[in-house]
Amino acid sequence: MDWADIVFVMETMHQKRLQAEFRELLTHKRLEVMGIPDRYCCMDLELIEHCEAEAEAFLAALASADDPLEPTR
Repeated sequence: MDWADIVFVMETMHQKRLQAEFRELLTHKRLEVMGIPDRYCCMDLELIEHCEAEAEAFLAALASADDPLEPTR
């Protein structure tokens, strides 16, 4: 996580877990919850496509925002 500017997670539960286990590593990082239910198998193709689409939409909105540091959701 050292190199990441933005960390994407699927659910709020994942966000809380990362914050509890890696609080120091997440300092000054943007942690975004994509709102994707964790009901998929690991590396499920549909899950990967859904995550990619959510991340691309988020990054596109961030790039077009007046103030990219403000949350877009």
